[in-house]
Amino acid sequence: MVYETRSFSRAATLLFIAQPTVSAQIKALETEFGVTLFVRNGRGALGVTPAATQLYEQVTTMLATWAELHATLDQTPMTSQCHIAASHTFATALLPQLLPRLYRQFTHTRFVVTMQNSQAVAQAVQRHEADLGVIEKPLAVGGLTRTPLQADQLVRVGTTGPWLVREPDSGVAYYTRRYLAEQNEQGPQLLVASNAIIVALLHQGFGQSIVAKRTVVDLPCEDLGPRYRRQFFLLTRTNDAAHATLAQAVTRWATA
Repeated sequence: MVYETRSFSRAATLLFIAQPTVSAQIKALETEFGVTLFVRNGRGALGVTPAATQLYEQVTTMLATWAELHATLDQTPMTSQCHIAASHTFATALLPQLLPRLYRQFTHTRFVVTMQNSQAVAQAVQRHEADLGVIEKPLAVGGLTRTPLQADQLVRVGTTGPWLVREPDSGVAYYTRRYLAEQNEQGPQLLVASNAIIVALLHQGFGQSIVAKRTVVDLPCEDLGPRYRRQFFLLTRTNDAAHATLAQAVTRWATA
């Protein structure tokens, strides 16, 4: 956990134990193998050594095998939890189609769903605050596997009023900045950190914005073409055997 979070304190929080206990466990591992696993780089940054990477990869494989053995031998239905963090467009337009399917297929899984922008989703999965994530821009995050799901066409809705723009870390914000620069749009902007609120304002005839076509099918819009066609991506922690079957189900649904 220290390797994945790059933090002793964060690992302690996720494991529900005290930080000195985490430090003692790491020290014991370093003594057992005769190597240094982590190096403090100043200002709270924690670096990992090649020995730490090798140990992490080996232990991850061992834990995955152990989990599979439990699943094979234990026939008692168990209740597990899956926290899905989804970016705004996917959460409002596609997750309502996906979630009932997962709920019926994984009857012993308790689902938790949150909606965040793409950067926050990636961080949540990386920090073990979420198990599966869906984002709207191709972020590259260490320790995470990114799988393409579906394409999503962006359109312009509205021609007058302030530009309704998302916060900088959102998936659509990048495309909005690009469009405004290309068109030399100098009009006023209104920051709205919710795709659902922007769509509701557009339905009231207020403002203009770049949004996903699938969220405004009943409004006049301008298709912005292939350069404004983005991709939804599924994020999982690399070698996360516990949620591999769920991730595969999401991928099959997207393909179908």
